[in-house]
Amino acid sequence: MAKEPDSTRRSERSRRAIFDAALALVGEAGYAKTTIEGIAARAGVGKQTIYRWWPSKAAVLLDAFLDLGAQAAEAYGEAEIPDTGDLEADLKHVLRATVDELNDPRHDAPSRALAAEGVINPELGAQFVERLLEPQLQLYVRRLAAAQEAGDVRPGVDPRIALELFVGPLAHRWLLRTLPLTHAYADAVVDYALHGLAPRP
Repeated sequence: MAKEPDSTRRSERSRRAIFDAALALVGEAGYAKTTIEGIAARAGVGKQTIYRWWPSKAAVLLDAFLDLGAQAAEAYGEAEIPDTGDLEADLKHVLRATVDELNDPRHDAPSRALAAEGVINPELGAQFVERLLEPQLQLYVRRLAAAQEAGDVRPGVDPRIALELFVGPLAHRWLLRTLPLTHAYADAVVDYALHGLAPRP
């Protein structure tokens, strides 16, 4: 007797093909020119399959980005910023990983397209922040709060503001392409943010 097709496996293959197609298309053509029809054709599925799972191309792309982030976390083997007891080393570790991710062509082109669209499309921008960016930033909040408890960060510091000293410069250099985004730059950002610019005694 023939074995029944595994619908779960088939659905997962289709979902993966849709995510890959969406990210590739938005990277190549931009968000505005990416369509559900184009995603379906590239993924080799029917439009109805996409509309059964997502209400819009924005929803597809956001889920594709969340999936890409999950893959990156799996590749680096961690979902939280490490807490080795050495805040500087832990931050350098995670910022170097962020540099690698931002320099990865699979991430770079679609991320730029979505970031640009998010500026002119407030709804997409808000979803991007809520579903993707803010959860990632909360990893820094938790690590900096732990450092406060350990006495490595002064009590009055707001972790949600402090984290922007680390991620903001990377985002600025990546988005505007002012200078190369490197591990050495990430290390310097951590050093300057943690120790300031004033002469050390």
